[in-house]
Amino acid sequence: MESIRVIWAGEREAHLAVPRGRAVACYEALVAAGFDGITESTPGSMTVQVRLPDDADPAETVELARSIVKQCADAGADHPRRVVEIPICSDPDLAPDLNSIAHNAGLSIDAAAELHASCTYSVRFLGFSPGFPYLDGLPEPLHAPRLESPRARVRAGSVGIAGDRTGIYPQATPGGWRLVGATPLRLFDPNRDPPALLAPGDRVRFRRIDRAAFDAFDPEMC
Repeated sequence: MESIRVIWAGEREAHLAVPRGRAVACYEALVAAGFDGITESTPGSMTVQVRLPDDADPAETVELARSIVKQCADAGADHPRRVVEIPICSDPDLAPDLNSIAHNAGLSIDAAAELHASCTYSVRFLGFSPGFPYLDGLPEPLHAPRLESPRARVRAGSVGIAGDRTGIYPQATPGGWRLVGATPLRLFDPNRDPPALLAPGDRVRFRRIDRAAFDAFDPEMC
């Protein structure tokens, strides 16, 4: 049985450290348990965050959560709920960092874009901004550090690389990820149910499109 470490982040918030690849399954086990001692739980990369109500006993409640997580920690890899296809365009103005990433990988720009789109990625968690997915599965030749100086504005739909992950900006925000393309899909819509297009545990496949298809795409049709 895996040992589940508890990392306290405050009097009523803790992170349960779980084995790699098990965060989503452990999070779903907590949700399915549905006990009143937890007001919110959120999966991370290798942790599950839990928040406790004011009337809960912190030590007792977190120990109960830890026991639930321990039961599923050895059950195997997370099982994906679905595969979501994301169209991506890598025209130069949408992918200002693709050239440098391709150069560092010893690839042509087109080969680097093709390599990025050739994999199936796993949504590990959402964060940074509403609906922003952190995706595991980036091929090692494309790994790249964040920009030393973040951009003041990254357009919504931009697809970026930071370290060994790729991600998608749902809104126009500042950002330091290296941009390798953009999708015309709307990643987050507060009027949609659920608002976020992607969820932890989903798999993502990128499909390359040209600029004409990107410009003609109507997100309202999705």
